[in-house]
Amino acid sequence: MYALYIANKNYSSWSLRPWVLMREAEIDFAERQLIFGDAASWESYRRICPTGKVPCLLDQANADLAVWDSLSIAEYLAEHSPRIWPADPMARAWARSAAAEMHSGFSELRNRCSMSCGVRVRLHELPSALERDIGRLQALWNEGLRRFGGPFLVGRSFTAADAFFAPVAFRAQTYGLTLDSASAAYVSRLLDLPSMKQWYEAALKEPFRDEPHEQDVLSAGSVIADFRAPRERH
Repeated sequence: MYALYIANKNYSSWSLRPWVLMREAEIDFAERQLIFGDAASWESYRRICPTGKVPCLLDQANADLAVWDSLSIAEYLAEHSPRIWPADPMARAWARSAAAEMHSGFSELRNRCSMSCGVRVRLHELPSALERDIGRLQALWNEGLRRFGGPFLVGRSFTAADAFFAPVAFRAQTYGLTLDSASAAYVSRLLDLPSMKQWYEAALKEPFRDEPHEQDVLSAGSVIADFRAPRERH
């Protein structure tokens, strides 16, 4: 049995990756949520995860082995499930490259368009660095969809490559990013997944607000809609 430690669903893009991957691969796990700003629970979490960051997968059937970082979690799961990466070696190599590029790149997209599922934002500006990230993103998606036939990045099945871009689908929705037709259709396909809908619905119900994340959003643009539950008052 696995336990997956995640943070607020509204904000935590890193948590979303293994969560949606395990849901789509039909891998059972217990969800353990930590709330940003709850210092006590995060301090105790450090006894489980040495980095003190989410996500972290606990393999309770293997002496409570802790596997941290979303890419490492995907590779660990792949040792036990054939649904994580494509079976074809060429497709698998491409998928791993795409996931690794998302994991280490697209810094302007990630930093300027921080994930906040429940709001809609009009960007103050579209700097050239963000345009380059969006352009590269579309080129990568179009290559995968064309080369492997879709509807997902490396063929008919959802894999870890798609999971790594799942947070981008929420970012595209939040910030109204303009995409070419194939990329926009791919984003819609991800958002329509039952697992993504489940995550989104749970994110909207969260009453928690984390001020650093809220300020990140406000520094990037103006909030034009907020669909989240009312803020929790203390």
